[in-house]
Amino acid sequence: MRSTDTVIIGAGQAGLAASRCLSDRGRDHVILERGRIGHRWRSSSWDSLHLLTPNWMNTLPGEVYRGPNPDGFSSAAVLIDHLNSYAVSFGAPVEENTAVLSLRKRDNGFEVVTDRTAWRTRNVVIATGWCDRPAVPAAARALAEDIHQVVPGDYCNPGSLQDGGVLVVGASATGVQLADELRAAGREVMLAVGSHTRIPRSYRGHDIYWWLHRIGMLDKTIDEMPDPVQARSEPSAQLAGGPEPRPLDLSALHAGGVRLTGRLVAVDGHRVRLAPDLPATAAAADQRMRRLLGTIDRHIDITEQHHRVLEPEPTTGFVAADGVPMLDLRAAGIRTVVWATGHRRLYPWLRLPVLDRNGEIRQRRGRTPVPGLYVLGQRFQHRRSSNFIGGVGRDAEYVAEHIAGRH
Repeated sequence: MRSTDTVIIGAGQAGLAASRCLSDRGRDHVILERGRIGHRWRSSSWDSLHLLTPNWMNTLPGEVYRGPNPDGFSSAAVLIDHLNSYAVSFGAPVEENTAVLSLRKRDNGFEVVTDRTAWRTRNVVIATGWCDRPAVPAAARALAEDIHQVVPGDYCNPGSLQDGGVLVVGASATGVQLADELRAAGREVMLAVGSHTRIPRSYRGHDIYWWLHRIGMLDKTIDEMPDPVQARSEPSAQLAGGPEPRPLDLSALHAGGVRLTGRLVAVDGHRVRLAPDLPATAAAADQRMRRLLGTIDRHIDITEQHHRVLEPEPTTGFVAADGVPMLDLRAAGIRTVVWATGHRRLYPWLRLPVLDRNGEIRQRRGRTPVPGLYVLGQRFQHRRSSNFIGGVGRDAEYVAEHIAGRH
């Protein structure tokens, strides 16, 4: 049994941010990582993946971006190098290749059992992220056995899939990126579109995240949201990074030859039933985007920044849909279904009563109902940017300060 003041579970951006903040306060701690630093970025990223946020946003506590390309978008490999260098910069006490088996109360603190040893500690920070397991719908079990099923974490590139057409289910950031890449590789692609967030990659001469930062959207707290549950479940934006970022929405996909249809409702072998809701879904996303752009335009008017921006670009609305109510995968030549349907959290080692009925950790600003147990990296944990690489630092500062004040 080894002892330390705080155990951090996970050595991604959230865990390393917590470590830096605790180090700055002179607090003894250890980071337990089941793989290597940035494990999920290493194991669950496809080859062409780039961050959706520009480089200037992706700094961790104690960092200031001084690179040559602040407006560029890092690849997953570059981010992994960044996390490694960051850990080295302050001597982060990372125990790699150490899987946590159980976390439970012990005396006045906690016992963390791993596959290598056990730890006794006063505090624990769960920093395992927001993407523990793919949220594959139950309908997937009804697919015919000869249809190959893939989740984004298992996808590498178009060549890693079986030959033939592809049905991508889900039209948030991951779904539209994979549909676009597969179509560019010559595949026949159909995209089953559910609720999504549409925003342009850039607007009036600046990246959309530049605007979201300027208008204070990323600083909105969960307490300011009329519906906190809905805010935490809002889909990620239809965006792509990369060396030459460009618009990637339903209009662009349709123009590129991707067939669009409504959300997947049911599966029976090779037959897939699709809802007739694409016009309404796309129209709702367009309306939300126009409200956001109107907010940006009003900000420009109020701050008198017209000399710093371009004129508004025209935005295209909903595109014509194929309107297929029933799809025969075999007849359509579709041999693969990609489930780009989001993620759920998974804590099989957690032996403490902090999960709600949906399996999520109950918390407020990272503090759970169990004193001494904290969490970081949750969607909208406190601010809209809480699970962004560059947003987790403020939550880490708050949690580290609270840990330092415990007696």
